[in-house]
Amino acid sequence: MRRGRSAWPGYLLRRAYGAVLVLALLVVLTFLLVRLVPGDPARVMLGIDATPEQVAQVHSALGLDRPLPAQFVDYVRGLFTGDFGTSFRTSRPVSETISQRLPVTAALAAAALGVVLVIGFPAGILVGFAESRGKARAVSKSFTSLTSFISGVPEYVMGTALVVVFALKLGVLPAQGGGDLRGYVLPALAVGLGASAVFARLVRNETVSTLEQEYILTALSKRISTWRLLTRHVLPNVVTSTLSLAGLMLVGIVGGTVITENVFNIPGLGSEGVNAVTTNDYPTVQGILLVLGTLAVLVNLTVDVILGLIDPRVLTEGRR
Repeated sequence: MRRGRSAWPGYLLRRAYGAVLVLALLVVLTFLLVRLVPGDPARVMLGIDATPEQVAQVHSALGLDRPLPAQFVDYVRGLFTGDFGTSFRTSRPVSETISQRLPVTAALAAAALGVVLVIGFPAGILVGFAESRGKARAVSKSFTSLTSFISGVPEYVMGTALVVVFALKLGVLPAQGGGDLRGYVLPALAVGLGASAVFARLVRNETVSTLEQEYILTALSKRISTWRLLTRHVLPNVVTSTLSLAGLMLVGIVGGTVITENVFNIPGLGSEGVNAVTTNDYPTVQGILLVLGTLAVLVNLTVDVILGLIDPRVLTEGRR
């Protein structure tokens, strides 16, 4: 116990150091990448008939006529005060737009993660347990084929198919997402079904691997009940080994919401980011990318801490 406690400061320091490096790199990349997008925001704002003098005035007003290093310094200085800049398109503070749209994206991502856990985890456990007993070969083959197919369907195709079936044909769910709970069902399924198929296969593999361990075979020789075997021996090990994968999937789910929000006309960060990209709205694109990237870093950091609590052995991994 003392050794585990003494390892925590170094473990947290290493994880925090890595997170800070990633965030610093993210700030630089978001600043540079948006300026590589073809187009001139001044031309977008004024139209194709604008004169060079008018374009130059807008460049000066937006600070785009200044050297890139000076723009970057102002950008970083603003970040330390919570200022993401002002939208070129709406003239509103970017932080205000993000604060309004972030809860919508977070709700969709949380609902999609719920789909992954509710569908993927029990399906993987059950199929893995059946395979370890040498049963249900047909179920195993069907499981592999079905999960391979579902995981290969893009979110926008899945979303469109769900709308056609459940909104247009059956009329049981709204075609437009957001709003009340019913409005999140189809978008969450569109984002989460593919990830749940991948997660189910990972859980299945971990379940089979766990059931092949010697201590599991010993437990089976004692004729313990199936329920006790699953809850006392299998589930803790499978949860520990798949937790980090679930964290990575959550990052992918957040990315998947960008496309899904546009399919279902959900007013989240994804739909706002697409509008910002098409209009060369640098501050909005930078702010959204930075917020989404920061969320990904925080998710990974949280998963690392949870893993350390569940399995203290990870506290000393990578330490010489």
